[in-house]
Amino acid sequence: MALWRDDFTETVLWADKIRMRHPMLDDYEAWAKLRSASRTHTEPWEPSWSDDELTKTAYKRRLKRYHQDVETGQGYPFFIFRETDGVLLGACNLNNVRRGVLQSADIGYWIGSPYVRKGYARAAVCRALVFAFGPMGLNRVEAATRPENEASRSLLLSIGFSPEGFSRKYLKIHGAWRDHMRFAIVKGDPIR
Repeated sequence: MALWRDDFTETVLWADKIRMRHPMLDDYEAWAKLRSASRTHTEPWEPSWSDDELTKTAYKRRLKRYHQDVETGQGYPFFIFRETDGVLLGACNLNNVRRGVLQSADIGYWIGSPYVRKGYARAAVCRALVFAFGPMGLNRVEAATRPENEASRSLLLSIGFSPEGFSRKYLKIHGAWRDHMRFAIVKGDPIR
């Protein structure tokens, strides 16, 4: 499948205030603008950006990886759009899907700096959990955040994730291996 076509197997998720769907090539301009404007906000919590991070070529590589993840069932990337006007707000992804006896995935999300603390991340994570525990048939969703990321930690706890411990040098963030707090929610736990 060509990565620039708009026939990407699309799953659309609706929630309060938002709509989520797989990224498309037509989203490039809005994505690059939002990522650029939000760099100082997101950079402390993410892997280092490549030199060509915001180019259309790099975006196409990202789309190709997203297509492969969906086709193999290993990941489900979603862009988050405001329902009222279709503005791109950020992303929420279910990654590292594990099947077999585990039936789990990792969740990650980011919201552009103009849209933080307006309930969009909460709506997206809650909706992604309903998708994970429903159509995906998962039993467990895990999340990790740096200990000093109070906003993310508070969000996860308020949704119903339980803390599961401290992982040393868990992910390489902004060029260095960083410690993370681990959280999980399982099917049947209340999503608040």
